[in-house]
Amino acid sequence: MKNVLLLIVLFLLAGFVEAEELVSPNGMQKLQFEVVDGKPVYQLYYKGKAVIAASSLGLDLKDEADLLNGFEIEKTEQSTFDESWKPVWGEVSEIRNHYNELAVTLRQTETDRLMVVRFRLFDDGLGFRYEFPEQPNLIYFVIKEEKTQFAMTGNHTAWWIPGDYDTQEYSYTKSKLSEIRGLMQQAVTPNASQTPSSPTGVQTALMLKTDDGIYINLHEAALINYACMHLDLDDQNMIFTTHLTPDSRGDKGYMQAPCTSPWRTIIVSDKAGDILLSHITLNLNEPCKIEDTSWIKPMKYIGVWWEMITGKSSWAYADLPSVQLGVTDYSKVSPNGKHAANTAHVKEYIDFAALHGFDGVLVEGWNEGWEDWFGKSKDYVFDFVTPYPDFDLEEIRDYANAKGVQMIMHHETSGSVRNYERHMDQAYQFMVDHGYPAVKSGYVGDIIPRGETHYSQYIVNHYQYAIEKAADYKVMVNAHEAVRPTGICRTWPNLIGNESARGTEYEAFGGNTPDHTTILPFTRQIGGPMDYTPGIFEQDVSKYNPDNNSWVNSTIARQLALYVTMYSPLQMAADLPETYNKYLDAFQFIKDVPVDWDDSKVLEAEPGDFITYARKEKGTDNWFVGRTNDEEARTSSISLDFLPEGAEYVATIYADRKDAHYRNNPKAYQINRYVVTSKTRLDLFCAPGGGYAISLIKADAATDLKGIRKR
Repeated sequence: MKNVLLLIVLFLLAGFVEAEELVSPNGMQKLQFEVVDGKPVYQLYYKGKAVIAASSLGLDLKDEADLLNGFEIEKTEQSTFDESWKPVWGEVSEIRNHYNELAVTLRQTETDRLMVVRFRLFDDGLGFRYEFPEQPNLIYFVIKEEKTQFAMTGNHTAWWIPGDYDTQEYSYTKSKLSEIRGLMQQAVTPNASQTPSSPTGVQTALMLKTDDGIYINLHEAALINYACMHLDLDDQNMIFTTHLTPDSRGDKGYMQAPCTSPWRTIIVSDKAGDILLSHITLNLNEPCKIEDTSWIKPMKYIGVWWEMITGKSSWAYADLPSVQLGVTDYSKVSPNGKHAANTAHVKEYIDFAALHGFDGVLVEGWNEGWEDWFGKSKDYVFDFVTPYPDFDLEEIRDYANAKGVQMIMHHETSGSVRNYERHMDQAYQFMVDHGYPAVKSGYVGDIIPRGETHYSQYIVNHYQYAIEKAADYKVMVNAHEAVRPTGICRTWPNLIGNESARGTEYEAFGGNTPDHTTILPFTRQIGGPMDYTPGIFEQDVSKYNPDNNSWVNSTIARQLALYVTMYSPLQMAADLPETYNKYLDAFQFIKDVPVDWDDSKVLEAEPGDFITYARKEKGTDNWFVGRTNDEEARTSSISLDFLPEGAEYVATIYADRKDAHYRNNPKAYQINRYVVTSKTRLDLFCAPGGGYAISLIKADAATDLKGIRKR
């Protein structure tokens, strides 16, 4: 009997003799790492409960021995880091970066190769990555697949979109993990470019909730010189495994030591709002590399855009089946009469921007080549500097300058990244010469070089090249259809906006679901701000284009709320000026709401149901509140206890009326003003597809409070 017990003890010790533990600064999170039978394995606990069960680590390499097993621990190092840093722009004015770190150096005994797994455990979750030191036996290598696991502890609820190498522009599906495979076919809806990854593949940031109310978010940070990560689910064992985007040859990454992978992130809390307030993604990126950031300034803008999206107007100047830059003579062709980017019309937008205090005007379709830009796999598609005959660059530039308005450039690449790089220096210099501070870039359609996809290592490197090159010219970048953000805006804050998700334009392509904007902050925005282009006041798209029967699934009150809940330092008032002129009382909130913040708080949150944010305007004592609601009518109950004690504020509340509904009465809103304090509580009705927006302006001695009721 003693011998049997001894064997059992020896067996257990053999499995756990190399275990290492790391605890978060507040003691709530715990990491356990061990090498079991030569395989590196980690587990994560929150408040004593496992949230990630035993999960293996490593990479499968091409044409050489893998980095999955045969390891022993050579050394471990633990350390603590605690600093605070100030973002150039953001949701808060200062971010604390506080973590405990465990660096495990692993040696593969048969090959004598080294691999370091570095863990950083924060109060709100875990980040870890692979590091490959300079060494004689591992220099150049090709990744066949990364095999990082995230083992779930149950059949959790997930908010997910299909894994895809080319697009994130999908509606979210809420389901149990076990239901993903069965729902995948209907979740993959048509897109201009798409390459679904696998029958159970999903994209990050992935939002999860356990049956006992623990929220888990899986994502990545600092995606540099590496392929974008998807997650494949083993739905028998509830284990996610990384699935990297392949290049045109099917390879997942070309590496040269010393090098690292991106960070894999796991944010954990029993409060949904804590997921939204986490700064793990930013903290795992390097500090700002731009020495002088004075030229990087958040902007609020309008644009010649929505009228083309709805089909009211055209990007193209003429109706031609084919054009060739430098060959087609536009002065000899007849215009189609629908081209929106003409001098007189753009001046109208500039006038509107100047009248209402907007910083900039975006104009799409100003440059030659739009007649046959899409779907032709066309390499030399745009040159980004040659205007159509009806767009006078100098006249518009001078007119905008005289009005105190800045023009925002548009570079649609049509997926031809080779052509964009061919013209990039010239295009950015053109912007400098004409005073354009920011560019909206686009990557609609299949990628050229042919065979590459939007999220492979090669194309990820192109996006990074564009950002860094833009910084050389002091140009801010708002990238659409690019890879999803992973916090790189900390290092390169001239990346002032991204799309990389299903945005407002889909409201004109059939509509987004009412719960869409209650999910995006938990998923897409974990990596950075989104240029969602809110502010649509006319829900019936046929009013602009009788051939388009789409409907914007939102009340006007919720469109206002999105300026607070969908954070971006680059915010668009996306509807047409003539529509805003009909609702100037509601439009006032869009004029008032800032785009840069000193502080942010989540007052209420549940993914897929509702989110209520309160944000403090940078450099003032004013606060703004926004609530986005799903398809179910609800009452929002909030306290204003974030206001300074004893101070009085004038609250202007833009809310749904009781009869409001996103489908049959979206324009039913009401505006009320009250004097409020930190002791005020508000109960506000939120219609289906509705919400509310509140401006809280601090009263001073000169503020006239007569006739304003106190709450």
